[in-house]
Amino acid sequence: MGSVSEPVPIAHGGDLDAARTLFPDAPTPWIDLSTGINPVPYPCPPLEASVFHRLPSSADLAALNAAAARAYGVADPRGIAAAPGTQILIETLPRLWPRARVAVVGPTYAEHAAAWGRAGHSVVAVSTLDAEADVVVVVNPNNPDGRTWDGATLRTHADRLAARGGLLVVDEAFADLETVDSLGPHLRPGLVVLRSFGKTYGLAGIRLGFALAEPTLAGRLAEALGPWAVSGPALAIGRAALADAEWRCAASVARGADAGRLDRMIARAGGRVVGGTLLFRTADFPNGPELFARLGAAGIYVRRFAAAPARLRFGLPADRTEWCRLSRVLR
Repeated sequence: MGSVSEPVPIAHGGDLDAARTLFPDAPTPWIDLSTGINPVPYPCPPLEASVFHRLPSSADLAALNAAAARAYGVADPRGIAAAPGTQILIETLPRLWPRARVAVVGPTYAEHAAAWGRAGHSVVAVSTLDAEADVVVVVNPNNPDGRTWDGATLRTHADRLAARGGLLVVDEAFADLETVDSLGPHLRPGLVVLRSFGKTYGLAGIRLGFALAEPTLAGRLAEALGPWAVSGPALAIGRAALADAEWRCAASVARGADAGRLDRMIARAGGRVVGGTLLFRTADFPNGPELFARLGAAGIYVRRFAAAPARLRFGLPADRTEWCRLSRVLR
C-alpha cells in the first residue's frame, strides 16, 4: 500500500495535439490508437430537429434511464443517474461522500485517485481489494491490464464496506462487450457502479455515462448534476443505442476478432501481450520507447506509460487502411 502523491497532470489517450507536437513531420491522417474507444461506432439514428433547440424533458430523461436499466440489468430505473460522461461522476461522487480513507486498486485509471484526493479524502494505492479503507475503488475490467474480479467477490466486499458505512465503487467502463460479472443486477447499499457509453458505442463525443446505485444515492448524484445535465441529442442517441442488444452482441464478436488479430501482430513484432479488453491490448516490448517513436513518426499514436517504458497500449484500427499501416510499421 502506498500513498498517492501530490496532483500532477494526468496523461490521457486521444490527445492528438500532443502527438503532433512530438512528431511534427508525421504523415496524415493520424491513426489514433491511444484510446480504448470502439473504432466502429453505433449508427446514430436520424434526430428530430427539436432535440437541438428545446430543453430536454423529464420524459426524455426517464426514457433514457429506462433503456439504461434494461441494458445494465438494473431492476429499478430510479437506480440510474445519467450524466454527461462518467468523468463528471468520478468527480462528483467524492464531493458527496464524507471525508474518508480511500483505497484505489491499481495501477488503474488515474482520475479516480485524483478526484478523491481533490475532494479532500485520504487516498492510497493498493494492489488488492483487501484494504483497510472506508471507500474502495476498483475498475473491472481494469484499464490498462484488463484484470477482472468475479462478481461474488465484489458483492462480498460491498457488503463488508456497507456494514461499516463504507462504499465500493466499481468502474465498469469496459464491461459492455466483455464476459465480466456486472454488478448492475446486484445493486445494494454501499455500492456504486459506473458505466461508460462512449467507449462501447464509439461515440465519445456524445458525452454520456451512468452511475448505478440504490435509488437514494442515485438520486443524490442526479441532484448534484443539476437539471438538463444530459443534452437532448445524447438522450435520443443513448436511448436508441442502449435498446439495441443485437448491435451490442455483434460488436462484441467483431471486436473480439479484431483483438485477436492485433494480438498476433503484436507477437510478430516481438511484443508480449500482458492484458487488455476487446477494445484495447496492452503489451511489453523489448524496444518499447523505440517502437513508440517509430509508430509516431509513421503517424500512429499509441499509449505509453512513464512508469513502464517497455509497455504500450494499442486501441483497435478502424478499417483495412489503418490495419495495413499498422502492420507495415510493426513488421
